[in-house]
Amino acid sequence: MIQTSVLTLKFGKRVLFEDVNIKFTPGNCYGMIGANGAGKSTFLKILQGEVEPSSGEVIKPQSARIAVLRQNHFEYDEFDVLPTVIMGYPELYKIMAEKEQLYAKPDFSDADGIRISELEEKFEELDGWSSEAEAATLLKGLGISDDLHQKSMKSLDGSQKVRVLLAQALFGNPEILLLDEPTNHLDLESIMWLEEFLINFSNTVIVVSHDRHFLNNVCTHIADIDFGKISIYMGNYDFWYQSSQLAYKQMKDANKKKEEKMKELQDFIARFASNASKAKQATSRKKLLDKISLDEIKPSTRKYPYVDFKPARELGKNILEVKNLSKKLDGVELVSNVSFTVNQGDKISLFGQDENAKTLLFKLLSGEETPDSGSIVWGETVTMGYFSQDHDKDFNDDLNLIDWLRQYSEDQEENFIRGFLGRMLFSGDEVHKKSGVLSGGEKVRCLLARMMLSGANFLMFDEPTNHLDLESITALNNGLIKFNQALILASKDHEFNESVANRILELTPSGCIDKMMSFDDYIVSPEIKQLREKHYATASKA
Repeated sequence: MIQTSVLTLKFGKRVLFEDVNIKFTPGNCYGMIGANGAGKSTFLKILQGEVEPSSGEVIKPQSARIAVLRQNHFEYDEFDVLPTVIMGYPELYKIMAEKEQLYAKPDFSDADGIRISELEEKFEELDGWSSEAEAATLLKGLGISDDLHQKSMKSLDGSQKVRVLLAQALFGNPEILLLDEPTNHLDLESIMWLEEFLINFSNTVIVVSHDRHFLNNVCTHIADIDFGKISIYMGNYDFWYQSSQLAYKQMKDANKKKEEKMKELQDFIARFASNASKAKQATSRKKLLDKISLDEIKPSTRKYPYVDFKPARELGKNILEVKNLSKKLDGVELVSNVSFTVNQGDKISLFGQDENAKTLLFKLLSGEETPDSGSIVWGETVTMGYFSQDHDKDFNDDLNLIDWLRQYSEDQEENFIRGFLGRMLFSGDEVHKKSGVLSGGEKVRCLLARMMLSGANFLMFDEPTNHLDLESITALNNGLIKFNQALILASKDHEFNESVANRILELTPSGCIDKMMSFDDYIVSPEIKQLREKHYATASKA
């Protein structure tokens, strides 16, 4: 168990949270949620001892080991992969290192023999003999193949390093596990494996994540940072969201009834206060009025942008036909013999193991790249809105947000532009920010505003949830559910794929698999599994 006592964190006059008294108990997984800047990651750093609180303390058993998902991907570049994982259990790793050093001594003494005996006893007590097997199992589950286990960390790419560091955090059954965005850089299979691991984990887990499906699957509780407090609720993310919305509505409804009662009493007092026969009743109602007080409804720190894609015209019958499309990049054929036709009402989830292949297909469809072979035919009624994963090129100028968005608007009036920016949570002086200095999340919201202004009737999204907070993800998700034309979406967000898509298009090295079905049905279907294996096996033989 780990708990806090009157914990407070302030930065100058700004209070992130104050007098927090909460317990995190074994056997439970706590999803830490809150608006961007609320202090989620900082709270995890306080628990692990990396950041000092302004006041209060963290209390845990002295023997309890806290494991943390490290964020510095270059920290272990001088080590091999397998030892890096075992370093997640510092006590065990030190024993292994000292044993190796003593056994390698040319002048092994009696004192060394005694020390080795002590180390071997402790090594066995910590289940050291199975440590390499456990580390290898974790790595394999997270998509790090056996041939990489003896490689140096320096030789791995960024995604692989993240997976190794996640295996390091999970290693050795720590009493307290702190995970900050653990699903970043994981593919679907690795996320599913991690979910299963955490569901079966018997100790305490505290996790920060923007992945709603992940939070729903693994969390037994939600720890919500809001109003300068941290409150714990039983249940997963969806249960918390629905409960919080219901509670807020009930508070508003209760206040509305009180306001109506106050108005009624005030009207009576105003009418009859000077009437002698009614004076007593007026006085009575005045006393009743004084006793009524509106419950304080604090404005939440959470803000939801307004996302609504309204097409300027309906799609016609012919939308998009792709035939035998192929494209090599740096000598490797990423898009291979892809054919599909988009029909009215299609909401396609673009799926596949190769992220570069999906991005390349979007670039081919948008005209940024030309195919090596095959054809792309768009219908005459189609106007396309495209959200590119690489969008820094869209913000290389020195325009403020009003002038930046005005470039894409038929209505040039400043009030209209301000209104649109307001929908995307840019208000007051924020509209005078230079577009080149925006954060990742702010850039995404600007691009969504641009797409809404375009009136496009065919939308393409390449990983739109990167950089967005839970509130913006929810708003975009709802906007795409409401959109009634056609779209293609590539996203690692499971909830996005399941709630928006009605068709799955998986890119494989030997073509594509195209099925009219939900995302969840697709990933659990035995028939689809066999079909996928056949596609990938055919490619490996070639």
